[in-house]
Amino acid sequence: MSRPSRATVGNLLVIALLAVLAWLLLRLHLQEPWWQGAPLASHWRIAAASVFGYAVLCALIWWRGRPRDDAAAAGGQAPLLLVWASQTGFAQQLCERSAEALRAAGVPVRLRGLHQVDASTLQQATQVLFIASTTGEGDAPDHALPFLRTVMPQALALPQLQYGVLALGDRSYGHFCAFGHQLDAWLRQHGAHPLFDTVEVDNADPAALRHWQQLLGQLGGTATDLPDWTPADYLHWQLRSRTLENPGSPGAGTWRVSLVPADGVLPAWQAGDVVEIGPRHAPAAVDAWLAATALDGTQQIDGDTLHTHLSRAHLPDADETPDNDAAALVASLRPLPHREYSIASMPGEGHVQLLLRRQLRPDGTPGLGSSWLCDHAALGGRIDLRFRSNPNFHAPAPDAPLILIGNGTGIAGLRAHLRARIDAGARRTWLLFGERTQAHDFYFGDELTAWQQAGWIEHLDTVFSRDGGEHRYVQDRLQAHIDRLWEWSREGATILVCGSLQGMAPAVDAVIERALGREGKEALIVAGRYRRDVY
Repeated sequence: MSRPSRATVGNLLVIALLAVLAWLLLRLHLQEPWWQGAPLASHWRIAAASVFGYAVLCALIWWRGRPRDDAAAAGGQAPLLLVWASQTGFAQQLCERSAEALRAAGVPVRLRGLHQVDASTLQQATQVLFIASTTGEGDAPDHALPFLRTVMPQALALPQLQYGVLALGDRSYGHFCAFGHQLDAWLRQHGAHPLFDTVEVDNADPAALRHWQQLLGQLGGTATDLPDWTPADYLHWQLRSRTLENPGSPGAGTWRVSLVPADGVLPAWQAGDVVEIGPRHAPAAVDAWLAATALDGTQQIDGDTLHTHLSRAHLPDADETPDNDAAALVASLRPLPHREYSIASMPGEGHVQLLLRRQLRPDGTPGLGSSWLCDHAALGGRIDLRFRSNPNFHAPAPDAPLILIGNGTGIAGLRAHLRARIDAGARRTWLLFGERTQAHDFYFGDELTAWQQAGWIEHLDTVFSRDGGEHRYVQDRLQAHIDRLWEWSREGATILVCGSLQGMAPAVDAVIERALGREGKEALIVAGRYRRDVY
């Protein structure tokens, strides 16, 4: 028999206290003589005002705490469902922050506690994000019990549902993030499709929360420009080189960027890890803002010029600027958010290598991170950088077969895995890569071809959608080799997928499920042999 929740115990104690007070008041009324005088008119007014004020307060609390639903987006897009399961309130707070980030990216949302979610809610939704904490020894939060008892036992079919899970936990406990993983497993078993692998957060780990914030921006179709939820603590690196990799391509420009530490000390990282870049505005944009406000950008404040402070922050409206008070202005600035990129190189190569596509916002203006690295950062100039370990996308043991699948700039993360396996002497590797044209968009093409000829890549399958041919996309080539996929999986292969969240990743997932069956695919996920880094 389960113990009553703390909320239930608290309610029972309040009811008991009210009963005692009612009994005492009743005794007072039964005593003789009772108060004989009629209440004064002012007393009636005070009593009425008190009751009215209490009613207004209750209504305000209800209004602020009610579930908020945004209107459907243009084109009939249903609001994305954000669901929290919280024991201490932290998951609910993160859910509200997530809603703010998605709304800033133009995505309509609905917020619900897990206790407010029933079967029909899930069956009607198309996208849902769960932010779920784990309490005790792997238990769900107290308020989630109705969902566990009434919804999870049902045999629901959720093939239309795309979902993501942010699992909160404490690694010092034996069942780390257990309830988040329980939710993930239950959704997969009922046919729902994960947008990305479960994001685990150990004791409010800032790096994991920054990654979640980055994923929210990607769901909005553009990285959100809200400040990071945790303060930035960047390292000082320098831009060594950048090269346009696809001149003449029908797609957007893609650049190869090389970064080195300013102090010459190269840290260690693993294949699959990412860097977070602190972008800056173009110098001309800051100069224009300073000219409009008549402020001196050369003023020194807290060790940097006013121009430098402004380059790393959202530029406020000119009429919001404190009059001639640069220090107050700097104190009020909101820092720009980071941008996240897969590392294409290994430490032994002496630099961090990135592959990034120049992005455009919906209004056609250049993206914040890509325009900084591709256009405005000076060669030899400072780059703010920090590393984020990405254990969910680390490689298996070198003696295990490895299938690498990606498209576009997703080849960057896969290239690091290939380099690491070559350094370890591993040869049982199969790479599938897709892009637009072979002539312009075959990133690292000479290197990959040489590795295949040297025997480091057992199978190299490439497809280019604009070149015609039998297969247009990487999922088509994978489907054509579905027997090989099944055979490699039976021999213990791990599958790593890196690239587009929309289109490629779900299509590849469908091929894997056709090859292995739903249970076979889930067995790979549970064993850590099917991992994705998609954006």
